[in-house]
This record gives sequence, structure tokens and C-alpha cells, in this order.
Amino acid sequence: MTPDHDVIIVGAGLAGMYSTIHAERAGLDVLGLEAGDDVGGTWYWNRYPGARCDVESIDYSFSFDDGLQREWRWSERYATQPEILRYLNHVADRFDVRRHYRFGQRLASASWNERAQHWEVRTESGLEASARWLVMATGGLSKPQLPELPGRDDFTGIVLQTSAWPEDPVDLSGKRVAVIGTGSSGVQAIPLIARDAAELTVYQRSANYSVPAFNRVIDDAEWQRQQDDLERRRELSWNSTAGSPWSSHPTPFAEADEQERAEVFEESWTRGGVLFAKAFQGLTVDPVINDAARVFFEQKLAERVPDAATRDTLTPHDHPLGTKRICTDTGYYETFNESHVALVNLRREPLAAVTATGIRTTERHREHDVIVYATGFDAMTGALTAIDIRGRDDRSLRQEWVGFPSTYLGVALPGFPNLLVLNGPGSPSVLSNMALTSEQQGDYALRIITYCRERGHTSIEARSDAAAAWTAHSLELADRTLFGSAPSWYTGSNIAGKARGFLPYIGGFKNYIDRCEEVAAADYRGFILSSR
Repeated sequence: MTPDHDVIIVGAGLAGMYSTIHAERAGLDVLGLEAGDDVGGTWYWNRYPGARCDVESIDYSFSFDDGLQREWRWSERYATQPEILRYLNHVADRFDVRRHYRFGQRLASASWNERAQHWEVRTESGLEASARWLVMATGGLSKPQLPELPGRDDFTGIVLQTSAWPEDPVDLSGKRVAVIGTGSSGVQAIPLIARDAAELTVYQRSANYSVPAFNRVIDDAEWQRQQDDLERRRELSWNSTAGSPWSSHPTPFAEADEQERAEVFEESWTRGGVLFAKAFQGLTVDPVINDAARVFFEQKLAERVPDAATRDTLTPHDHPLGTKRICTDTGYYETFNESHVALVNLRREPLAAVTATGIRTTERHREHDVIVYATGFDAMTGALTAIDIRGRDDRSLRQEWVGFPSTYLGVALPGFPNLLVLNGPGSPSVLSNMALTSEQQGDYALRIITYCRERGHTSIEARSDAAAAWTAHSLELADRTLFGSAPSWYTGSNIAGKARGFLPYIGGFKNYIDRCEEVAAADYRGFILSSR
């Protein structure tokens, strides 16, 4: 039985687009499936006010084509969602990506046919197809999490979700708006919602660390400097821990005096956002360094929020700095100084129910015209377990991952031949620059496919012991840091009933690449190769 295609790629975000472009270049017959109506992935769906990347624009872009790198002119240091989506549309146009995709097709099921040695898939709308290879580029943050709140569906006003914001503008002027959630999307959206709303009430369960973006328009002089430095910048990024050219201060914290420490923290603060966590090497490993960074942060917060009670509510108390991804904001904390903005601490005043006209906590009922859920995602695994994926002997991925997900290099799964996961659990993914990790992951998946085709192998899968060893190694690395104990979506703690454990690979982008290359050089040691 001959399959319809060589490879089916699910998802048209960064990883899916890269893989589609290069699968075609490798001479493969490619079918792409995408739930949205166009390319863009995360940047297609996340249209909420203030949506912006926290990796600098020049770095958050493909590096595989020099012409593409040089011809696209970013306008700001940290690009907004509309600009990133325009960029991805430009990439799709330039490389004629869309002709491979069927849009509006959400994958419902995928089954491995052992006899025919191929995957058979079906979408929710009934489209059926088969391919020797199935590449899942479904994204680490693509399965929205809407909390199960009493009375949630009783609300008669406008309901919005940051992860599925309407394409047409939403007019919030004169409205009494509630925002539930203060993660990255909430932090970015709240200042802009406050600008338009008559009243804004923010319901916060967990405070997050946020550092100003220090965003700016890129003028012609800065753009030219970036272009002149691009080759070096890319080399640094590919050899870094997180896919960007930034590194920690060379002097160890213990050897720096108080003045030098203060200067390093200040300089790292003005880098903006997540880059603050790179101030000193070991900041997310050594409690002493982390505590010094926390004190510096709290001093900065005091400058931005004068009211002590509000400031205490906005101060994280449940996790070390940097062990949840540091948010990148523009005017977030200052928003709570505005008279029409209220902050509700759900740890002191739990949410009891959503009502027809608003939200009731244990202390009072508040009337709202709009409720915005900025409640994040079922990260890393949710997009995959939402699909009924069946491997050899009808093994269910959903059931296999009821416990902690076991992967080999984050790419391959025992019992699921020819299924290749991009940016999955056990890979750097969300801890790194997703533009470059998507290139690395897509390239590695296609090299596996090419290797098998050239040698006549009809299937490849991870050995169970290799996957178990890699997963244990990944968890052990996390346990050596402050990340492992912090409640976050990195560990699945935002999803009720989800197995706990640090999901991404924390060993560093370059170290991960080296491990992948070692496996490839050893003829894909740790994989089972079959010829039928």
C-alpha cells in the first residue's frame, strides 16, 4: 500500500514552515495541515492587545537564507504580533509555502499502520491522508487553557481569551473589564486594556516577575549596525545556551564587589525582559545570586509602584526569580497606580464564581461588562495529547503521557515509529529562541528521514531505554537548578491533574545540538531502525 505523501507536517508556525520549505528541497512530497486559516502558528492566534515577542526581532527570525535575512527590515527592537505575522507571511510568499498546506484542518487522529509502514491521519472536518512520516510542529504553547470556574458559562457579557483574540478590533472604551491572569499575555495586554476601559479589575492568582522591555524604534543607523554585525551575532546565537547573542557577566558573582554587582544588575536590567536573568552565571542555580537579583528587582518595583499594599501583591512570593519565564512589559506595574484600575489577590480573596453580570469572590461581587481570560496554555504536551495519536499495537500517546512524557532528544517516542516531534518535551524549545530551535529541530527531523530513505529503512523509533535515559537526564539537569521546584507551566503545575516534572531540556541550546550530533554521527544510536 503506497501512502499518499512522503511526509505530513502538522502546523504552519515557525517549525512547520521551515520543515515544509526544506522537505520540498529534499525532494519529498509534502502535505501540511494547519488548524488556522493561514500561516503563523502562535502569531496567527495571539492577536491580543500588546502581543509582542520577548526575543529581539533581529534574532527572532530565520537564519537559513541570507537574502531573507537582509531583505526584511524590522521596525522595532521587540516586534509586535502584527509585524511578526507580516514577516511569516512574507516567508510563506517568498518560498511558496502555502501550496503544500490545507488550512482550516485541525488534526483529530493519527494511526500507525504497521503492515503498510505509514501513518494514516484524519482531521476534524473529515479529511483523510497517509504518509510514511508524520512531523508534529504543533507548538509548545498552542493549546489554550480555559479554567473550569463555577458559573463560567453564565456570564452574559463579552468573553475574550488572549490566546484566541478576535481578528477584528475589540472596542473596550467605556467598558468595565475584568482580566483573569497575570502571566505573559496578561502582563502585555493589561496596560493597553487599561488605556481604553472605564474600569479595569485584574484578578491575580500568582504574581510574576516582569522587567521593562526598553523597546525602541530601530532607526537606520542601528539597523545598519545590526546588519554589519549579523554574521557574528548569528554565530554567537547558535553557540549559546538560549539561541541569542547575549551572555552573562564574565566575573563570577562571588568575585564581584558590591559596586560591580549593582552595576551588572543595572546593565542587565536595561537589556530588558528575560535578559535580566543572564546578569550573572548561575542566577537560576545559586540561591545566593538569585536572592541578590530578587532584592534588586524589588527595589526597582518600589520605584514603579509607591503603594506598599499593591506592591506586595505584585511581588512574587512563590518562586525564585527567573524560574518562571520573566515577563517583558511596557508600563505594566505603573498601570496599577491608575485610579480606575483595581487588583484582586486571589490567594487572599479566592474567586468563588462567575455570575451573569460579573465575578464573585469570597469577599464581594464585582460587576463587569467584559471578562478577558489570560490564563495561558497546556504547555509542551497539550497540543499533542489533544489528538488521538496511536502508535504500534494501538498504543495511545494520550495514555502514555498520563505519566510524565518519555522522549528521546525530545524528537522521537518509543512505540511511535516515524513520528517526529519538533520542540517537544525534552528539547530546549521554550527555553530558547524559537526561530533557531525550529530550524535545528526541522533540520534534524529531515536528516533522520533522509538517512532512512537512503539506506532503505521503512521505519525508525526511539528505543525505550534511550528515551528513559534521556528523560531522566533532562529531569536531573533541572533538579540541579532552582527551576525544578518552582510551580510553573514549565512543570505542568498550571493544569489540574497533569503529571509534574520539568518539561523542556535545560542543558542549553548548544549542548543539546552537540548531543543530537553525537547521536547522528553514531548512525542514530538509541534508535531502532527497521526495513520491511
